[in-house]
Amino acid sequence: MDIADIASNPFRQDFPLLSAQPGLAFLDSAATAQRPASVLDAQRHFYETMNANPLRGLYKLSVKATEEIDKTREHIARFIGAVNEKGEPQGSEIVFTRNATEALNLVAWTLGRTVLHKGDEVVVSIMEHHSNIIPWQQVCAATGATLKYLRFDDDFRFTEEELEKKIGPKTKIVSVTQVSNVLGVENPIADIAKHAHAVGAYMVIDGAQSVPHVKVDVKAMDADLLAFSGHKLGGPMGIGVLWGKADILDKMPPFLTGGEMIDSVTEQAAVWAPVPQKFEAGTQDAAGIYATGAAITYLEDHDFAALETRERKLARYLTEKLEELPFIEMVGPASPDRHVSAISFNVKGIHPHDVASLLDMRNVCIRAGHHCAQPLLTSMGISSCCRASVAFYNEKKDIDQLIDALTFVWQVFHGSN
Repeated sequence: MDIADIASNPFRQDFPLLSAQPGLAFLDSAATAQRPASVLDAQRHFYETMNANPLRGLYKLSVKATEEIDKTREHIARFIGAVNEKGEPQGSEIVFTRNATEALNLVAWTLGRTVLHKGDEVVVSIMEHHSNIIPWQQVCAATGATLKYLRFDDDFRFTEEELEKKIGPKTKIVSVTQVSNVLGVENPIADIAKHAHAVGAYMVIDGAQSVPHVKVDVKAMDADLLAFSGHKLGGPMGIGVLWGKADILDKMPPFLTGGEMIDSVTEQAAVWAPVPQKFEAGTQDAAGIYATGAAITYLEDHDFAALETRERKLARYLTEKLEELPFIEMVGPASPDRHVSAISFNVKGIHPHDVASLLDMRNVCIRAGHHCAQPLLTSMGISSCCRASVAFYNEKKDIDQLIDALTFVWQVFHGSN
């Protein structure tokens, strides 16, 4: 593989934390991405120039804040392909939450409670993050519906036979991750959506690991709802996004109630505000929303497609180097080209927590544990694993540093021979 274009790094200087620590190999972007200076500047700019509560004031500062939030809605809609027939972004289909977890809970407790009844079925995959399992467990328990799991084959793929077997006449909702946070594999969402819609089910996507790394087009995937987090694509923590088709969002009842999500209130009843305000009770993190727009601007200004290609090469190089180490056990597909950002593995006979702690001594940051995906790991016969995940601001040197540090870990436990 030609690695010349990942040997240099024109991006690191844009990220204050990384530029201040040149010896740091940060390989945990699947948990949270680093923030470019432009995002940090945007958050500060909001507070310094337009700090007011959006929607709640008729004075200039509040009006400006409201306008910027609305512009961010449109920006995000365009970024994920939520446009109408004329190519115009549908900003009113963008709902802001605290994170992808809250967005998925919103869907489960509003759409789920609306359409699910005793005997109905919800289908998720065994690859799901707990955030896309537990809400459905809870709603199924409350409604009498049944939760079913798509299971992958030996190549970590969902076969047509499995889709036809699990998605059937009783299925009302299918909710699947586009990219696994453990395995790094990208699932065929458009094909899964085709099966879901064939039986009249809704297609919900967990895009937390896909939106930052691959070009997402909700129209092309024929999705009904999509959830993702701002912090995984370089925005601030505390901002999540739920996109949904307008007619579906209109039918869903509110999740939280209180200020700004109402049109009118009497002593005994209330009329809800239109979407998206219906789902945005209370004061939103307006500065965080504004800065999330700046994060998307950064990605677009650097050619998102080129960044995706760079990340694919980094993931391939990482996979190939890990497979060269005789003491490494890979978790997930053998093909280097199957991984989107995340690659999981174990060091034979050494607990992942010990591995991660020793790697930290060599200034390498990875994640170790069950990665909020215990059913997945249990299905593979393991309880925990190590995960290294790349982003475009990584370079060959970071991966080489990890490989050298893993050799150090092995030597600590087994000596230098």
